[in-house]
Amino acid sequence: MCQLLGMNCNVPTDIVFSFTGFAMRGGHTDTHHDGWGIAFFEGAGVRHFVDHQAAIASPIAELIKRYPIKSTNVIAHIRKATQGQVALENCHPFVRELWGQYWVFAHNGDLKEFNPLLNGAFRPVGTTDSERAFCYILQQLRARFGEQRPPLDQLRSVLSALVHEIATHGTFNMLLSSGGELFAHCSTNLFWLVRQHPFDTAKLSDEDVSVDFSQVTTPNDRVAIIVTQPLTTNEQWTAFQPGELKLFIDGCATP
Repeated sequence: MCQLLGMNCNVPTDIVFSFTGFAMRGGHTDTHHDGWGIAFFEGAGVRHFVDHQAAIASPIAELIKRYPIKSTNVIAHIRKATQGQVALENCHPFVRELWGQYWVFAHNGDLKEFNPLLNGAFRPVGTTDSERAFCYILQQLRARFGEQRPPLDQLRSVLSALVHEIATHGTFNMLLSSGGELFAHCSTNLFWLVRQHPFDTAKLSDEDVSVDFSQVTTPNDRVAIIVTQPLTTNEQWTAFQPGELKLFIDGCATP
């Protein structure tokens, strides 16, 4: 299956360190070679990069490793195809507009017999179960709340019901963000940690790279990382519970 990487911070932060290790799983330390993608929120906009090439061989991935784009919310994905051909339109993350905001979504898993009626503005361009699920979520949110975004607690409640409904069709590990928050749902494998003061040195598990975060942060910085499998060997990662939907805001996991 695919792999997910998300970042949620209280100040704009680059994801170069985590993405460097993550991209190695796109054809080098793992077999996820059917495309990749990453999306960075910047204000009301989104920088969105996708490539049908394996991340390990992609010149665009090399750009991301060397260009420290700063963002408070990032979603990345490396693909191992289960549904849909290897093609640009099937690369995650996917981006759509709802309530005057961009929404970004990526999925790890395989949904069986999931063919909801999509009769509104949200329709898939590609042929993946993942994009169908994203369109279905947005369609249901608009049907439930109309043209105005609801308070966050109401949104979280309805989203929780939707992801659990979709997960009855198979594995549904997913990341979803509109730029101010990051939702993460686990069916099988998902881990998270928060980096904050006092910062220490972190060592990647997929590449011989270390960073002393105390040298590149301030005492007020806080960064949450969510990933399919832990990226570092010397940090304490927390496993999601199966069926758990967590909400991250300003680098914190909310109760």
